Amino acid sequence: MDIHPTVEMSLSAHFDRTHPGGIHVGARSYIAFGARILTHDMTRRMKVDTRIGENCFIGGRAIILPGVHIGDQCLIGAGAVVTRDVPPGSIVAGNPARVLRSGVRLLSYGRLDPEGQAMSQAAE
Repeated sequence: MDIHPTVEMSLSAHFDRTHPGGIHVGARSYIAFGARILTHDMTRRMKVDTRIGENCFIGGRAIILPGVHIGDQCLIGAGAVVTRDVPPGSIVAGNPARVLRSGVRLLSYGRLDPEGQAMSQAAE
C-alpha cells in the first residue's frame, strides 16, 4: 500500500488485502466510512493498481473497482460505484458513477473551494 501520511480515513474503510501493493492514495485525501477500494477481480484473474489522487473525498460506502484511477481534486458521492477512470476536478455519483460536474476546485480532504466554485459557474 502506498498511502500518503496525510490521508485521513474512517476505521470502517476497506482496502483490498488480496493485492495491497496496488492501492495508492494521494496526499490530503479523505476516505469515509464503509468505502471499499478494490485491486483484484478473481473472476478475470487480474490484480491491478487502483489510484486515488490528492485532495480527494471518497464518500461513505462508495466502491472503487480494480484498476480505476481517480484524478486529483475529485469528490466521489456516497454509495457511488466507480467503474472507470475519473478526470481531475470532477464530482461523480451514482451506480455506475457518472460525472456530475467537472472543473471544480477542492481544498484539502476534498472540501469544496467557494472561490473555485464561483469560477466554475461563471465559465458555464
